Amino acid sequence: MQFVVKRDSLLKSLNFVQGVVEKKNTLPILSNVLLQLKNGKLSIVATDLDIIFYDEIDNVKIVREGSTTTSAAILYDILRKISSNSDLNFDLKSENKLSLKSENSDFNLLCLPTDNFPAFTDEFEGLAITLDNKRFLKLLNKTKISISNDDTRHYLNGVFLHLTEAHERNFLTGVATDSHRLSSSSLEITNTSDFNSLILPRKTVFQLCSLLTESSQQLTMQTSENKIKFTLGKIKLISKVIDGKFPDYKKVVPTVNDKTLLISSSDFISSIERVASVSLDRKEGVKLMINKDNVQLSVNSANSGEGNEKIKAEFSGENLNISFNSKYLIDIASEIEDKNLKMNLKDSVSPVLIEDASDTNSYYVIMPMKI
Repeated sequence: MQFVVKRDSLLKSLNFVQGVVEKKNTLPILSNVLLQLKNGKLSIVATDLDIIFYDEIDNVKIVREGSTTTSAAILYDILRKISSNSDLNFDLKSENKLSLKSENSDFNLLCLPTDNFPAFTDEFEGLAITLDNKRFLKLLNKTKISISNDDTRHYLNGVFLHLTEAHERNFLTGVATDSHRLSSSSLEITNTSDFNSLILPRKTVFQLCSLLTESSQQLTMQTSENKIKFTLGKIKLISKVIDGKFPDYKKVVPTVNDKTLLISSSDFISSIERVASVSLDRKEGVKLMINKDNVQLSVNSANSGEGNEKIKAEFSGENLNISFNSKYLIDIASEIEDKNLKMNLKDSVSPVLIEDASDTNSYYVIMPMKI
């Protein structure tokens, strides 16, 4: 195998590979990236056995076809330190040695044979559903903040994607919850015939967000019984889905919260961050003392002190005191697109519904804290 490729083209692909390859070295081959020259193209493949990343580079000068695998982290680190737009000259000298030359640099990288690399297929029988790239990214960004990190309830370790219907329109809806907060966001779609509900794993969600942030290519999605494939131009991301049943989340969405708080989203975030500065624990509770025309925020830490601040607001109910995890509030408020955040409350202990006037297809639920 021998070829020449531009540094920037390969580096861009290897940047995405870093989020996929196995870091724990349980199987050395999973720390490697597969480089394959075939039919005039360079293919780049990485996997951790749960996710497969595949990319193709056309602009490559092929001297001799072939394939090998080498350390994804080491190759990425070398390329980051080579001058932009340089030519990279690769030559597989033997089964376990890959030569890389560029400008005045010369490297010999250790390889593992491709026979050890996990086989994969990207053939999916279902019809591809076309999604708006940026709208799907927004859906993932708004829901991923509530993904649970508790591995004992694995079915909460991702975003639940399913079809919903409202006003005779079809939507793809994403929901995530860690049982303390819940996020829901929807986007309208037309082709719904071939989609079954699934739970997209946390790692896949974050990797997909990275890809969508960097790409303006059309996004398509295909599902099989236990896998899902996303295609962005020449890039393919194939992932296992979580084997489990997502809970009936609609049961926890408040429907009778009749007290409304309207508050500036940016002022609310800044105020929480300031008063929470007195505590090193960002999960410390922030107390809201809500009045008709203002909210007083308070954080009281036994170890470091107390912080208080008052900001303007509009409240439709009687005075109410309620407390929340400050980080959860900031996470939710940061996703609100409207200048004002709308909080629907019932009392100091019941779940609170948070809405965004600029995105009526998204909402959040947060549980109060006892402090």
